[in-house]
Amino acid sequence: MREKYFHPHLTYTDFKEGKFDKAILAVGSAENHGFHLPFGTDTLVSLAIAEEVAKKVEGLLVLPPVTYGVSFHYDDFPFTLTLRPEVLVEVLKDILDSSIRQGINHIIIINGHDGNIAPIEIASRSIKVKHPDSFIASLDAWWVKAGELLPPHTFEVWEGLGHAGEGETSIVLHLYPQLTRMENARGVVPDLPDNLDIKWKFSEITPCGATGDPIKGTPEKGEKMFKALVDCVVKFIREMEKAGWKYGEKAKL
Repeated sequence: MREKYFHPHLTYTDFKEGKFDKAILAVGSAENHGFHLPFGTDTLVSLAIAEEVAKKVEGLLVLPPVTYGVSFHYDDFPFTLTLRPEVLVEVLKDILDSSIRQGINHIIIINGHDGNIAPIEIASRSIKVKHPDSFIASLDAWWVKAGELLPPHTFEVWEGLGHAGEGETSIVLHLYPQLTRMENARGVVPDLPDNLDIKWKFSEITPCGATGDPIKGTPEKGEKMFKALVDCVVKFIREMEKAGWKYGEKAKL
């Protein structure tokens, strides 16, 4: 079945009839997620959020996802594939620039992986300078935002954080239970000083490719996370549309 908002499923006629005036881009990775979650977790989750938002917001085009990310800090665990940071920056710049040149210059990015945050920032800033009239916003870390949106004590361990930990395992159990192997789930909460940000390789802080406690993950928690994240993005887009995509000093004009 063709989805009316998903770029790979659309014909030119579909696109014209859709009257798309904004786009959403999922950015993921291809990397190890412990012993229990699929390699494509970051792409699958960010794309699911993007598609659900598109179901609720008219005129929102879901761009093809970026399925590779900057993951070399995870590559001691197979089977991880990675782009160099400068390569991802250029890929993102080209995607954003293409969308703007094709006439859609309001773009939301849904990121699923920590290693992509800096490249997204660099690429977005560069394109914003090149195209000052464009609007680019990103959900950089849904795994953090979900904890901020949900009531305290929703999660049992480490505030739900962790790579393939309680939160991420929960949302995959909700969205893609058939892709999980919970009988193999295990993780550790790393003992790290918190006064500065250590630039670790993942194998230095976990022996099993997962941090946090995936055993505490449940589909019920995942459903709450997913709904809260989708509602957050939908609300943001509607508020920006109401404001004419203006903010800060522009909103005063």
